[in-house]
Amino acid sequence: MNIFFHYLGCKVNQYDTEAMTEQFRNAGWSVAAEPEDAQVIVVSSCTVTAESDRKTRQMVRHFRRVSPGAVIVLTGCMPQAYPDKAEQLTDADIVADNRAPEKVLRLTEQYLRDHAGGRAAEDRVLDVTPHDRRLEFFEETPIETFTGRTRAFIKVQDGCNRFCSFCIIPTARGRSRSRSLESIEAELKSIKAAGYREVVLVGINFCCYGLDNGLSFTDPIELACSMGFDRVRIGSLEFDNITDGAIARLAALPNFCPQFHMSLQSGCDVTLKRMNRHYTCAEYAALCQKLRQAFPDAAITTDIMTGFPLETEEEFQETLDFARTIGFEKIHVFPYSPREGTRAAELTPQVPKAVKTERCRRMIAAGNEIRDAFLHRQIGRTVRVLCETYENGVVEGYTENYTPVRFRSDRSYHNEIVSVNIVAVEDDACVGIRS
Repeated sequence: MNIFFHYLGCKVNQYDTEAMTEQFRNAGWSVAAEPEDAQVIVVSSCTVTAESDRKTRQMVRHFRRVSPGAVIVLTGCMPQAYPDKAEQLTDADIVADNRAPEKVLRLTEQYLRDHAGGRAAEDRVLDVTPHDRRLEFFEETPIETFTGRTRAFIKVQDGCNRFCSFCIIPTARGRSRSRSLESIEAELKSIKAAGYREVVLVGINFCCYGLDNGLSFTDPIELACSMGFDRVRIGSLEFDNITDGAIARLAALPNFCPQFHMSLQSGCDVTLKRMNRHYTCAEYAALCQKLRQAFPDAAITTDIMTGFPLETEEEFQETLDFARTIGFEKIHVFPYSPREGTRAAELTPQVPKAVKTERCRRMIAAGNEIRDAFLHRQIGRTVRVLCETYENGVVEGYTENYTPVRFRSDRSYHNEIVSVNIVAVEDDACVGIRS
């Protein structure tokens, strides 16, 4: 049978979706390129914002329209955090939690056996088990291949203990738990043998890796760097545990990519305290300075939320000024949206939607200016590009610090690393000539 997968959200969710894909493929299923060609469609959801929930609902309903006869499975973070809301999406035949990829395979195959002669609305399967920190451990779901990609992702950590006042992730993902180095090493060997030149280590709160097994978040990075990959990259970071010693260990790794995505959320200390973020703007700025001193080509990117409850215009202006002071290489901006079950949802007054949207627009504009200045500073440099796509005679890939680069060519150079001289900036990417 054919199955189609669609994921929303972060790189951890992307990894989990790839793990499900491999589970089904190993069980004899074929993965369809289009939903219309599949008998089963799996939507791996995100619930970090209200917009994420909206996109999940939209995709479930879209797949029902384009494939009315398919069995639709809804899994991921939305059912885990809000099982009642997921249950209301009656276009989904199976609603499952995000605790283990093999569970989705088991539920799907059982559903198909039970309903071989047809199905009715009352036949829906709802199977969501809440996270329980006393019983949980890191789910081992090793992957050997990543569909159509030149870089492989490895999940080394899951869950979060921070309980930021706006965030539902501890409910959706459970408490922080780490993967064993032995398991990480086995998967690294597998993907190295498959020909991947770059590996990305990801987690919900990557810097909390090791707090439950006596290790440091630098340990899996050092392990990956020792195994012959051209590039080792990490996913998003929180402020936790990035000590001077950890920075020194990373700076000693020649194949470690100096790209740091560290969520700021706000550049105002008063707002950070309301958010239950455990750092000040001064501490965050000092860390950025240390990273740029240790890694001259470092790219520091971030997330910023606008319109958090009680945020005044003056507090927003502080965030805007702080973002310009840091000079982030890229800013992901989004308006605050209340998450039921979080403390921030109960704060009053909530900022009006129009104000949140307008502040979001201003922050995006400032971020674009900072981004454009960063890209233009690359002109005249020679960079190493891992080539990924080739279309209409143009190769596109990324540098070590994840700057997008395009150059014209008569061949693809797929999965090759080439030197490129940067000569211009166009459409949020550097343009160069192969040297």
